[in-house]
Amino acid sequence: MLKVVGIGDNVCDIYIHSNRMYPGGQALNFAVYAKSLGADASYIGVFGKDEVAEHIIHTLDLLEVDHRYSRQYEGENGYAVVKLIDGDRVFIKSNRGGIAKEKPIVLNNEDMEYIKDFDLVHTSNNSYFNDQLDSVYSAGIPISYDFSYKWQDWDVTKKICPYLSYAFLSCGEKSDDETKSICKTIHDLGCKTVVATMGSRGAWLYDGDLMIYQKPLMVEAVDTLGAGDSFAAGFLINYLYIKKNVIEKVEEKAADKEKTYKYALNQAAEFAAKSCLVKGAFGHGISIPEPILEKIG
Repeated sequence: MLKVVGIGDNVCDIYIHSNRMYPGGQALNFAVYAKSLGADASYIGVFGKDEVAEHIIHTLDLLEVDHRYSRQYEGENGYAVVKLIDGDRVFIKSNRGGIAKEKPIVLNNEDMEYIKDFDLVHTSNNSYFNDQLDSVYSAGIPISYDFSYKWQDWDVTKKICPYLSYAFLSCGEKSDDETKSICKTIHDLGCKTVVATMGSRGAWLYDGDLMIYQKPLMVEAVDTLGAGDSFAAGFLINYLYIKKNVIEKVEEKAADKEKTYKYALNQAAEFAAKSCLVKGAFGHGISIPEPILEKIG
């Protein structure tokens, strides 16, 4: 069984229009999605001590996602205020991770001993984890990183790409040619495999040898929040499972690698489409607690 861990951000996405809040966050979403895909998935992050944190922790317990190496401090948990426009989620404001911004996760020796046998660490641009990528990389653990749109901060991107086995980019406003060029640039900066999603226009993958297009699977979206995270999880879990159990046991040929990429990308598109039929990133919404409503105004 694959062992993967999401390290970094967790939030509740607060939908004012429907008086509901849903657990989410790039690193946490990955762990939840990976668990649903059959992986042994864990989450490490920082929780506050409020109603938002309580709901996220309760949901992780319900879904049996291990979070025992996470920290919890006095203060606000991360949250984002969201509204829907024709099924697309639009972020209104956030507290930028809440207490996790002030006290981000810092891996100690016990944490490193725990994650050393994992097949992958997945983190993100919102996780306040960039300064520790070198430690994970030095331990020999493959790293996946979700840049979202922040790949455009080239000073940061250049610094962290050499540590990455997989990078995920949001390129919804770029043309196909621009997206392919960006993938090549990220790869040239040191990342081994780059996947750029373009929303309803599909995705591109580049690994230095192959440039592969994945068409989207169109559905009547209920909520697109989490679509990028579910695509990343769908690709990674399917690709890594085959890579670990099939490809590495035989001499890897280009045709085998391309076939595996295409299979994993197609599975990712299907999984992402299904996630768009669920409210929030993966459901589990509750009514917004009164103290949270008062806090966000």
